[in-house]
Amino acid sequence: MKNQKVDFTPVLLGSDFNAYGMARSLYEIYRRPVKAYAQTQLAPTRFTKIVDLELIPGFSEDPVWINTMKKLKQRYADHEEPVILIGCGDGYAELIAKHKAELEDVFVCPYIDYDLLKKLNDKENFYKMCDQYDLPYPKTKIISKAMYESGDDIEQPFGYPVALKPANSVEWLDIHFEGRKKAFIIKSEAEFKSVVAKSYDNGYTSDFILQDFIPGDDSNMRTLNVYVDRHHKVKLMCLGHPLLEDPAPAAIGNYVAIIPEFDQDIYNRVQTFLEEINFHGYANFDIKYDTRDNSYKLFEINLRTGRSSFFVTLNGHHLADWVVQDYVFDSLNDKPTLYANKDQSQYFLWLGVTPQIFEKYAKDNDSKRQAIQMISEGRYGDTFWYAKDKNIKRFALYKWMMHNYAKSFKRYFVEK
Repeated sequence: MKNQKVDFTPVLLGSDFNAYGMARSLYEIYRRPVKAYAQTQLAPTRFTKIVDLELIPGFSEDPVWINTMKKLKQRYADHEEPVILIGCGDGYAELIAKHKAELEDVFVCPYIDYDLLKKLNDKENFYKMCDQYDLPYPKTKIISKAMYESGDDIEQPFGYPVALKPANSVEWLDIHFEGRKKAFIIKSEAEFKSVVAKSYDNGYTSDFILQDFIPGDDSNMRTLNVYVDRHHKVKLMCLGHPLLEDPAPAAIGNYVAIIPEFDQDIYNRVQTFLEEINFHGYANFDIKYDTRDNSYKLFEINLRTGRSSFFVTLNGHHLADWVVQDYVFDSLNDKPTLYANKDQSQYFLWLGVTPQIFEKYAKDNDSKRQAIQMISEGRYGDTFWYAKDKNIKRFALYKWMMHNYAKSFKRYFVEK
């Protein structure tokens, strides 16, 4: 998309890889640093000239968040240009939607209403909507706190291994105990009982999603990034094929290698769903291919861009600019949906680890061989290491992060 001469101010909430990737996407086009607010300083936004980060203690939750945002409203109230608020994490996206009515007199808030967000964020409700719109998902059983507190054995109908994940991903961020993970692959009855007990005993109140485990390694996963305009029309769909995930317990499900992919059937199904529920804004879907019935099954929807979503920008579709084109330039209205990745010769591999780690640990298959060929041709990149933001401190930080990844893979990686 072109650099157009209309002023606007983007405001990012967060300091993680997602925030840096969105800032980089905007900086590449508009050549201006992006303002960001966050509770803590994370590595991706350290020692950078493209993100102007302001730290606010307690900013990740109410009441600090909304009280701070009311003060920030005063700071931006005299801006005549659009001020676009972009949440770069589940919690921030939910807070913007929750308080949208209090904010949108000053900020552009490209988020759905809070009631719909809560339905989609809760995996139990999301799967009910999948049933409505003929979107396949893994066989599922709901585990509630009441079932645990009853003292009765909880029936587990799938055999082992099974997948267990919190239905409320936002509440789960505040739950801590030894062995906590983003999601669990449970291998025995004893482990199942232990995880459920520790979770509820340490303050978790929402349901768990217990699911039939879909076999296969990381390369069976797919990730879909979507932008839906303010008129509820899907404008961008970009599918990625993850080839490797972070094995660390706290980071399970975080992709570290993605190659672009094209699948019109996935695009069509998800587009119909999003347009019929009157969605708008960014969405990211996690999907897995099930070899048992040759179908793609949806795991979840994230109502924001993800930490690996920079693969979309790397492949020529500046992810952060879609909301700018929508709300600032009003340029999307007459444009058809862009179904990305039709031309394999234009593919770029996105990496969150070094090429050496990728080559050592990714499953050997045709997609890996394609990725290695792309590396040899220089058709790859990552979120953090940006030519226009290089300095000795970021170089040292990058080396430190890659060193930690190497140690983490050596310690935790298990072939699936």
